[in-house]
Amino acid sequence: MEVLKNFIILIDDLLWSPIEITKGIPILGWLSPLAILLVGTGIWFTIKLGFIQIRGFKKGFKSVFVSIFNKSHKAGKDGMSSFQALATALAAQVGTGNIVGASTAIAAGGPGAIFWMWLAAFFGMATIFAEATLAQKYKTTDKDGHIIGGPVYYIHEAFKGKFGNFLAITFSILIILSLGFMGNAVQSNGIASAWDIVFSSYMNIPKMEILGAKFSIILVIVGLLLALIAFLIFEGGIKAIASFTEKVVPIMAIIFIIGSLFVILKNFVAIPSLFYRIVVGAFNPKAVFGGAVGVMIKDAVSNGVARGLFSNEAGMGSTPHAHAVAKVDKPVDQGYVAMIGVFVDTFIILNLTAFVVIESGLYDPTVANAELTGAALAQASFRTGMGQFGNLFIAICLTFFAFSTIISWYFFGEANIKYLFGKKAVRIYAIFVCICIFLGSLQEVKLIWTMQDAFNGLMVIPNLIAIIALTNIVKSELKK
Repeated sequence: MEVLKNFIILIDDLLWSPIEITKGIPILGWLSPLAILLVGTGIWFTIKLGFIQIRGFKKGFKSVFVSIFNKSHKAGKDGMSSFQALATALAAQVGTGNIVGASTAIAAGGPGAIFWMWLAAFFGMATIFAEATLAQKYKTTDKDGHIIGGPVYYIHEAFKGKFGNFLAITFSILIILSLGFMGNAVQSNGIASAWDIVFSSYMNIPKMEILGAKFSIILVIVGLLLALIAFLIFEGGIKAIASFTEKVVPIMAIIFIIGSLFVILKNFVAIPSLFYRIVVGAFNPKAVFGGAVGVMIKDAVSNGVARGLFSNEAGMGSTPHAHAVAKVDKPVDQGYVAMIGVFVDTFIILNLTAFVVIESGLYDPTVANAELTGAALAQASFRTGMGQFGNLFIAICLTFFAFSTIISWYFFGEANIKYLFGKKAVRIYAIFVCICIFLGSLQEVKLIWTMQDAFNGLMVIPNLIAIIALTNIVKSELKK
C-alpha cells in the first residue's frame, strides 16, 4: 500500500507541480506540465478557429435559450435535448470546485489567481467547442438503438489500429476510476462533512460504530441517503439523469446567485475594489497584500490556472459524453452551446464565490487566520454577510453542486463501462458507485483525493492528443 501511495503521489507531482526553469519564458516556470498542455491546447484552437469564443458567443447564448423552450427533443433512444445535454455537462462542471476550488486558489495565490482563472476559462471555451463538436461528429448507436458517444469514439477516429485502441481503453479505465469511483466518493464526502458541521454547531452528534470504527451519525445518515437516491436515479437511465439535471441545475444556480449577490451587495461600495485587487493582484500581488507579505505571482498563476481548468473541465474529456447525445442539426451547434457551459461555470458561478471571499478580506493572512482555506474559508466569508446562516447556505449549495456532479460523473463513467464491458455490466457499476458514495461520506481519505487528481490529469492526455490530431475536422465542421 505504501508503494502504491508513493507512486500515486509521484504521478500527481509530475503532472501538477510547476516546472522549475531559470531561462526562457518566465510564465512557463509558474505552470505545471498539465496546465501548459491544457492552456496551450486552448490557445491552439483559439487561433485555428478564429477566436470562436468571441465571434460564436452570441450564437451559443441564443441557442441555449432557444433549447430551453424546445420540447420536441427529450431524453430517450434519440439522446437528450440540447439543453438537457448542457445541463448534464454543467452539473459536472458546477461542483465543489466552484466553492472549494475558488477559495483555495485565493488563499494560496491571492485575488490575482481569479484573473488567471478567467484567462484559463477564456481559452478553455475554444477547447470545449472542439470537444463537443467532435463528440457530436463521431457519436454512434448501440445494439438497442440508443445514441452513445464520447472521447473514445473520436480517439478511434484520430488514431486507427492498436495505438487508437490503447488510447481509448486507457482513457475509459481512467475516467471510470477517477470520476465514477474516487471522484464520487470525494463529492459525497463534501456533502456529508458540510451537514455534519451544520448539525454540530447546534447539538452533540452521537457516534455510530461500523466495522470497529466510530463515525458521526450524521455522516452515516447522509451517506445512506445519497447512495439510495443516486441508485434510484441511476436505475432510471439516461431519461432520469436528463430530467434530474435539467431541473436541478437551474435551481441550484439561482439559489447560489441570489445568496451570493445578497452578501456582495450588502457592501456594494467595495465592488470596484474587487476588480482592482484581482487585476493588480494578478501581476503585482504585493500591491494588494502589502510589502510585508511575500505572496509571489507564481502562486497566483499556478493556482489560478490549475483550479480554473478543472472547475470548468475544458479538455478533461468528461463533458463530451453529455454533448455527444444532444439532438442537434449540426455538430458545431452543440459546440456553441458547450462554450456557454464554461462561461456560466467560471464567469458567473465561480466569480460569485471569489467576490464574496475577496470582499470578506479573510483570505489575507495580515487580517485573518492564515489557515483558512477551501470550504472553511468560503463558509467564513459567507458568514460575514449572512451570520451563522452562512454555514447552512454553503451546506445547501454544496449538496446541490456535489450531488448533481455525482449524477453526471456516473453517466460519464457508465458510457465507458458500456464501451469496455457492454450493457450487462452497468448494474454492477452502479452498485459499486453507490458503495463508493457511502464510504466516501464517512471520512476523508487523503489518498483517494490524490488518486483522483492524478487520474484526472492522466485522462486529459489521450483526450487532448486526439482533439489536436482532429483539428482539421473541427475546422471543416465549422466551415460547413
